[in-house]
Amino acid sequence: MQHYIAFVHGEPGAYGISFPDFPGCISAGGTVEEAVSQGIEALHLHLEGMVEDGTPVPAPSAVEAIRANPEFAEELDGAVVTLVPVVTPAGKPLRINVSLDEALVAQIDKAAELAGVTRSGFLADAARRALRVA
Repeated sequence: MQHYIAFVHGEPGAYGISFPDFPGCISAGGTVEEAVSQGIEALHLHLEGMVEDGTPVPAPSAVEAIRANPEFAEELDGAVVTLVPVVTPAGKPLRINVSLDEALVAQIDKAAELAGVTRSGFLADAARRALRVA
């Protein structure tokens, strides 16, 4: 799992989040926590798009390098700097064998069907969500 730098700025009721390693990838929320949560989702979607387009995903910048870069001086002013955990999508499926309780598999299959996705897709999405908050 990698961690990318995020800038959170704003005031109560209106917070924004941006990622210096991914210009244009921004989000917002009414609270700092909501902005970070929405930012994680935005960054994940941004990374998925990069992988689908064949665009290389940059390695995370070091906090010290961002702080020393005059290009980010304005964004850093008054911002909270945080690290956001990301599992970079690899774009290549890998078949695995797992053992789950039969009743749980039935519930997963029903939920996947309702969501219009496969069992694998459902489990992958659930794992991504769990890893984003870890």
